[in-house]
Amino acid sequence: MLDKTYDASAVEPKIATRWAEVNAFAAGAGAKPGAESFCIVIPPPNVTGSLHMGHALNNTLQDILVRYQRMQGLDVLWQPGMDHAGIATQMVVERQLAERKEPSRHEMGREAFVDRVWDWKDESGGMIFNQLKRLGASCDWSRERFTMDEGLSQAVLEVFVSLYKDGLIYKDKRLVNWDPKLLTAISDLEVEQIEIQGNLWHFRYPLADGVTYEHPVSYDEDSETHTYETRDHIIVATTRPETMLGDTAVAVNPNDMRYKELIGKHVVLPLTGRRIEIVGDDYADETAGSGAVKITPAHDFNDFEVGKRHQLKAINILTADAKITLKDNEDFLDGLTVEGKLIEVIEELDGMDRFAARKKIVAKMEEIGLLDHIEPHTHMVPHGDRGGVPIEPFLTDQWYVNAAEMAKPAIESVREGRTNFVPKNWEKTYFDWMENIQPWCISRQLWWGHQIPAWYGPDGQVFVEKDEETALEAAIQHYIAHEGPWKAWVEEKLENFQPGEILTRDEDVLDTWFSSALWPFSTLGWPEKTPELKRYYQTDVLVTGFDIIFFWVARMMMMGLHFMEEEPFHTVYVHALVRDKDGAKMSKSKGNVIDPLELIDEYGADALRFTLAIMAAQGRDVKLDPSRIAGYRNFGTKLWNATRFADMNGAVLDPDFDPSSVKLTINRWILTELTRTSNEVKAAIKAYKFNEASGALYRFVWNQLCDWYLELLKPVFNGDDEAGKAESRACAAHVLAESVKLLHPFMPFMTEELWEHLAGPDAGLACHAEWPEPSFKDAASADEINWLIDLVSGLRSVRAEMNVPPSAKAPLVIVGANATTGERLVRHEPAIKQLARVTDIVLESAAPAGSAQIVVGEATACLPLGDLIDLSAEKARLEKALAKVTGEIAKIEGKLANEKFVANAKPEIVEAEREKLVELQGQRDKLAQAIQRVSQAD
Repeated sequence: MLDKTYDASAVEPKIATRWAEVNAFAAGAGAKPGAESFCIVIPPPNVTGSLHMGHALNNTLQDILVRYQRMQGLDVLWQPGMDHAGIATQMVVERQLAERKEPSRHEMGREAFVDRVWDWKDESGGMIFNQLKRLGASCDWSRERFTMDEGLSQAVLEVFVSLYKDGLIYKDKRLVNWDPKLLTAISDLEVEQIEIQGNLWHFRYPLADGVTYEHPVSYDEDSETHTYETRDHIIVATTRPETMLGDTAVAVNPNDMRYKELIGKHVVLPLTGRRIEIVGDDYADETAGSGAVKITPAHDFNDFEVGKRHQLKAINILTADAKITLKDNEDFLDGLTVEGKLIEVIEELDGMDRFAARKKIVAKMEEIGLLDHIEPHTHMVPHGDRGGVPIEPFLTDQWYVNAAEMAKPAIESVREGRTNFVPKNWEKTYFDWMENIQPWCISRQLWWGHQIPAWYGPDGQVFVEKDEETALEAAIQHYIAHEGPWKAWVEEKLENFQPGEILTRDEDVLDTWFSSALWPFSTLGWPEKTPELKRYYQTDVLVTGFDIIFFWVARMMMMGLHFMEEEPFHTVYVHALVRDKDGAKMSKSKGNVIDPLELIDEYGADALRFTLAIMAAQGRDVKLDPSRIAGYRNFGTKLWNATRFADMNGAVLDPDFDPSSVKLTINRWILTELTRTSNEVKAAIKAYKFNEASGALYRFVWNQLCDWYLELLKPVFNGDDEAGKAESRACAAHVLAESVKLLHPFMPFMTEELWEHLAGPDAGLACHAEWPEPSFKDAASADEINWLIDLVSGLRSVRAEMNVPPSAKAPLVIVGANATTGERLVRHEPAIKQLARVTDIVLESAAPAGSAQIVVGEATACLPLGDLIDLSAEKARLEKALAKVTGEIAKIEGKLANEKFVANAKPEIVEAEREKLVELQGQRDKLAQAIQRVSQAD
């Protein structure tokens, strides 16, 4: 006998141990002979990471797919692994060194520091794997990979060198997102936009060579004429005054009539005296501000593109740690006469922090009368998500992948349907990014990561090879073959047995996303031609969040097609975000982060998984309310108690049970509904409609199996029909066992426990059990029992709406019943009387006065209310409730009709109000219907 209550905290660890002991999730475990393969690669979590709600949703959905396919008998591999997380891991270890007052990274040196990171990884990294096991993730844990393990490092070397030799990797000086605290380039994904209450400073840039122009200052609508004033300057606005030191142009729209005549002329850049050109460019928006824009190609991504179009010089005026650099800055000093006020500017600003310099520059502009005005300005400022400081667009030498060239086949793959996005609308996001893709910056100024396999000769010549020995051979051949000073220098080093001094290795490491882009084939053994690579590539589906379509999905497509000549997966399922119950994005600053491990501790992993699955509608964010998880824990408890009830009534699984042999209508009905549910669940999983699959299971298990089937079996179990009892016991056990298997991918721990109880220890694990494929159908039996359910449910609803006391009984009058309904009423009279709380069932030609009526099929069921409740008092109660709901509806409709509220309130608040309105409108309709029933009965 099962325990009286299900204890997730006791059962889940026990089941996890059982799975681990038999390596239940090894590649191919439970597969049928000759089965097709099915493979998913896990989006590798950071080695520093801890399970969050995004991980919980992502891995729950993957696990549902994997367990389903394993039960289908396929050769399944769910490939696990972790990402080395360059910046995050380096920060964790540096913080640890500081806390322990040990030598810093720079004090201990690169090699010792990297060794220290490996020590940390072995001791503390990878905690998330144990957390994923608690969630029930059925990965082949024996195949765990790490983006810096030996095999994956070899793959990274192979790819880098190959792409370099194909001309698809190169070094270039471009703008990057630069973190001045961590002193490294970072990716767009590592940048977060933070709203800042700042200023917009409007500066006057004097026109050069005594040029003036007529600028419109007002417009008279009556006379349709402008008033002009003569100006000898152009006004530009900026949120970053310090960058003006690097301005090399002012841009105006070529169609802007105010400035058209000034294009090609010059302004004198204040504080420096540099002459910079006024250029015409569509980037300048004539409707924004003054319509004129200062252009700083070295410190703004848009300005960099304007600079390329107009061959403008890019002057970097910041150091790597965001201090002003002017004194020894050749680019800045070029073309300037360093005298007078400029000497003073250089002396004051050189070496100053960017924000201190901002204040100083604004003060100086005001001193010389060129600060036009200051405007308070709320705007988004990009910050490094790790360093926590504003990032700088920074001009620096970095390594790049020619992403535009590599994107071409990846675009065609999706366009031609070889890889499909689900939901399909994400294809537009993919195309928009891929068709406008920029060079991919792959170098990072860190120590933890794959060090770039590039070595530099004494003259800066680069040699890219898989190892230093091969690079040295290439360098020697290069220098010996070219006459010049370096030939003799190299020969001398060789003669003195100092070849190690010829080359210097690039200190940068590769972007973490570079190794992650190889994940679908590197984890299977590439570049070696392993059996796993042959067996499991192409993988089947990638389950991912929308936020990494650009950073990971697109790059895996590019790399997979280039090196494997086949897409890495045929389907990309994009799930939404998990938000809090009000629809707000979770963040530590808001204090609304929900910890999945705490939810597992409180409710169990199965309850959390089922909640996430049933709420994972395509294209809709999951609004997670812990109270919902408590509700789905009750769902599991319901199934547990149903199994106990079946036990107590002698239900035992019969391996020879034949559904086609059953005779009782109630059993034929539940077997029909089992077939229907199985088909719905299978179709929904194959269509990645996880909410529909779990919804179908919920309705079947809770409503049909537990609430109705087992309830309707009670008279059978308590009756004298021994053949009916035996059939019902076997049928109940069969349906419970099949339900457990259908539910297993969603709630694996409880179902594994129930499966052993129902099928016995010799039946094997539920995770290897054959997926149910029931085919029994009896439409007539299904119609009859569903008619009974509709009748009883309708009568119960009327009683609830009318506030009828549970103990009160009344006769049931049926009007307009045909012969079939009459026969059903006779067959099911005991059940109707018990379940609907009626005294008698009477057939009449007309509805009695004072009755509530519901339509069931062709007949009308009437419940006389006069003797059950005080109709006038009930009507007054309902009308009072209706007035209250109507008032609340009017209040919310007023809010939503207010354009200012809709425009200024947070989106999640507006959405919450809309949802509340729909809920209240539903309440209003039910109350109105109830009032109508009372009125009819009065």
